[in-house]
Amino acid sequence: MTVSTPLPAQQYPVTAQHPVTDDYFGTKVTDPYRWLEDDNSEATKAWVEEQNKVTQEYLSAIPFRDKVRARLETLWNYPKYSSPFKKNEWYYFNKNDGLQNQAVLYRQKGLDATPEIFFDPNKLSADGTAALNNMSFSRNGKYAAYTIARSGSDWEEAYIKDVATGQDLGDTLRWLKFTGLSWLGDDGFYYSRYPTPDEQTKLSHQNQYHTVYFHKVGTPQSEDVLVYEDREHPLRTVGAFTTEDNRFLLLTVSEGTSGTELLAKDLSAKDTGFTLIVPGFDTQAGFVDNDGERLLVQTNADAPNYKVVSIDPHQPGKDHWITVIPERTEALQSVSTGGGYLYANYLKDASTKVYQHTYKGALVREIALPGIGTASGFGGEHQDKEFFYTYFSFSYPPAIFHYDVTTGKSTLFRKAEVQFNPDDFETDQVFFPSKDGTKVPMFLTYRKGMKRDGNNPVLLYGYGGFQIPMTPTFSISTLFFVEEGGIYAQVALRGGSEYGEAWHEAGMLHRKQNVFDDMIAAAEYLIKGKYTNKDRLALRGGSNGGLLVGACMTQRPDLFKVAIPQVGVMDMLRFQKFTIGWAWVTEYGSSDKPEDFAYLYGYSPYHNLKPGVSYPATLVTTADHDDRVVPAHSFKFAARLQADNAGPNPTLIRIDSKAGHGGGKPTAKVIDEAADIYSFIMYNLGMQYR
Repeated sequence: MTVSTPLPAQQYPVTAQHPVTDDYFGTKVTDPYRWLEDDNSEATKAWVEEQNKVTQEYLSAIPFRDKVRARLETLWNYPKYSSPFKKNEWYYFNKNDGLQNQAVLYRQKGLDATPEIFFDPNKLSADGTAALNNMSFSRNGKYAAYTIARSGSDWEEAYIKDVATGQDLGDTLRWLKFTGLSWLGDDGFYYSRYPTPDEQTKLSHQNQYHTVYFHKVGTPQSEDVLVYEDREHPLRTVGAFTTEDNRFLLLTVSEGTSGTELLAKDLSAKDTGFTLIVPGFDTQAGFVDNDGERLLVQTNADAPNYKVVSIDPHQPGKDHWITVIPERTEALQSVSTGGGYLYANYLKDASTKVYQHTYKGALVREIALPGIGTASGFGGEHQDKEFFYTYFSFSYPPAIFHYDVTTGKSTLFRKAEVQFNPDDFETDQVFFPSKDGTKVPMFLTYRKGMKRDGNNPVLLYGYGGFQIPMTPTFSISTLFFVEEGGIYAQVALRGGSEYGEAWHEAGMLHRKQNVFDDMIAAAEYLIKGKYTNKDRLALRGGSNGGLLVGACMTQRPDLFKVAIPQVGVMDMLRFQKFTIGWAWVTEYGSSDKPEDFAYLYGYSPYHNLKPGVSYPATLVTTADHDDRVVPAHSFKFAARLQADNAGPNPTLIRIDSKAGHGGGKPTAKVIDEAADIYSFIMYNLGMQYR
């Protein structure tokens, strides 16, 4: 149904231009909105306030916005559970009653016992903006270390809880980021942190010198022992892990996001240092477990789809590796452990397949799953004879299954009681040719009875990078869109891991344009196939997917009616200068290198906006505490888009407060954002709330 009443014409704030010109190897590039990179300036704060005022005035004028939010809240209001895991006599699980801002961690003795609250993050802040990020139990279960993130920032604080009493100890650790909490018995744990940052620039300044420390329970952080640092390479990240038997301390060192180096220390041998197990940084490798004196490692060395090998720390060279699980035609995503077995998680055309193996590699069985979908959570401790995993798909609400390690039997343990009938929807998987002929998969979810008359509203979603696969997911907000007559289209673009490292490499560095070509080809396929037309087509993506939206809407502004770039990487010439952006150079390249500059400049969304072009109706979203992709990317892109757009479509930016890149966002904020985004999409696609 077409909306009959147009909204008032937009009067955008006038954004001052203070041009700064950089010389990139003889090419001069002018940046008129560099001043918006200073998120602490009063001018930037005033700009944010003015932009939010205009955006909220527009959104509040959409006649069905309140009804959309009310419906989303109704759909959201059902109990949500995580898979239980066992530690000693206790089963632990997260539960959100429905609209709680943060899920609560419960525990119970036995599966039939009455649960009790172990940790309630909702008590950390009145508005729900403090979130539990990580909880790790000591080897014997005496203590639980946990981290808290506030307002969506990547910065974390760590604390320790006595499991028996539920009371916190006095330990407080600050300035943790990108860290695990890996215990050595009950004595203490290893963690990663950065030096104490400057308070004013802690959300934007480049992160350098990631280091590993050991914290002993009951001591101040100032007495923590430095375990590993690399003063010669400040732009590396390092994670520490202990094997379940505490035999080995393992380090994963990353130089960006596309290569790892593995080191190991035998804790049973006194006064030994770290041994280089896998040199970096040409391949990806990850520790799985130890098998006695040998280490099991997942690697793509000579195996683009990954394999599992056994490595002797005393002879770590590749010539001495023993293949445990050979490479398959499907892409291996992860390997977990539990009950004395390995669980290899693969993707078959972006859908999960899981195989149980012995530690020597013998195949025990394929684990039967309900259908085409996504399954996760396989594994536990060595002594476990059971564990729980979660399965879901686009119209299959999350279901938790109990798995018997010995028999291989999966039994439904708990399913989500959602506020709609999943049988009203169906999903197809189609394959379409991209610009260069590459076959690309896409999932289409719609209401049963959908007619391919070329007039269906479509929401097209993708990511395309960093080896992150786009597998079937379950989303209340996207099903709301489908419930209203839309088609949700999710594309497995190159750059992800759906088909292994070759698929990833085909969408990175100087081949990044393949990702945008894939998405543009998906849109053209949907139009040619009479699913929709260009006036009924919306494009959405976040983070690297926000870059995707920005590149597609600047390259083909005629193809999309609506664009929703969320927390996107929009300035490809300066991303490496902020927080952890330097780590993406291995994925994108760097404007500091002449061989990369021209390519990046050629597709950078911020730099490829052109005056006099009619762009899609655009709602840019970001948040003031996003220290992953700093909000300056979105600020500058929105300012230039408003200045350049020649058509009648609105070009707005929504800037959330006390929120970050997306992690830990309270339910109330999630629903508010979803209501604004879907109201904007529906209105500009000519839809009306039923």
